[in-house]
Amino acid sequence: MPYARNLSGIEIRGNAKDWWGKARNAFERGTEPVVGAVMSFRATSGMPLGHVAVVSDIVTDREVVVNHANWHRNKVSLKMGVRDVSKHNDWTLVRVESQPGRYGSSYPVNGFIYPNDDG
Repeated sequence: MPYARNLSGIEIRGNAKDWWGKARNAFERGTEPVVGAVMSFRATSGMPLGHVAVVSDIVTDREVVVNHANWHRNKVSLKMGVRDVSKHNDWTLVRVESQPGRYGSSYPVNGFIYPNDDG
């Protein structure tokens, strides 16, 4: 989480699974990806602490590029594609480009936490 916190400027501490709730009164949250926003992944049995990634580019309305740490253990992953595969095109379910050109399993997403506009 320090990587996402430093990259986005979103000062939330604790496990990634707790970021969505902690952001409630401190940051705007929503379902639209925006460059600089934090994508908040829900906790799952395979990812019990959740996950966070920072949106670095919007490719289409259903695909973004993210930078994040520890998707691959103890590594920072840059420019990794994420596709919205949710039934209602609302970014509640995504597939992540775990290897170049290869999108893996589907993961549930809470939404996006937007950095405060300091300017």
